[in-house]
Amino acid sequence: MIEAVIFDLDGTLIHLPINYEKLFREFSKIMKTTDLHPLPKKISKLDEKTKRKIFEVWNRAELAVSANATLKSQGIAIYKKFSQKPKVLVTLQGKPLVQTVLERFNLSFNFVVTREHSLNRAEQLRIAAEKLRVAFQNILFVGDTDDDFLATRKVECQFFRVKGECCKEIG
Repeated sequence: MIEAVIFDLDGTLIHLPINYEKLFREFSKIMKTTDLHPLPKKISKLDEKTKRKIFEVWNRAELAVSANATLKSQGIAIYKKFSQKPKVLVTLQGKPLVQTVLERFNLSFNFVVTREHSLNRAEQLRIAAEKLRVAFQNILFVGDTDDDFLATRKVECQFFRVKGECCKEIG
């Protein structure tokens, strides 16, 4: 039985038209490496000063395209279907973008877990489940990537993949 639902943001509820090639070039300069994959793991190993610079650049890039974000119909349909259930948003986007998107599209969650909390999707799901106080087997995670699916295997929650236009993945 589904007691709570966790949603990913970009690629699931919205499409964020960010130029990841340009963003990755900026990351390469800051991190002084061309080996950026998997990006979340590489960033999590950085010192706090460098990580803060990466997040600042990332936040600026996200906010610059936020006005062009569009809703993903399949993800929004699931969001509406489970409107009465507790919901958490987990995302590799930053807090400034998340606040902008939630206000713009009138989306509401009991809790939000961003990259500032963790860059690891399975860890984000653990944080969400803890905040929800719901067992993993009673949680549905709605995402769009293979990494989302693999994270659900680690924590053993249910998974639904949103399909449709695909965005370039971060990891």
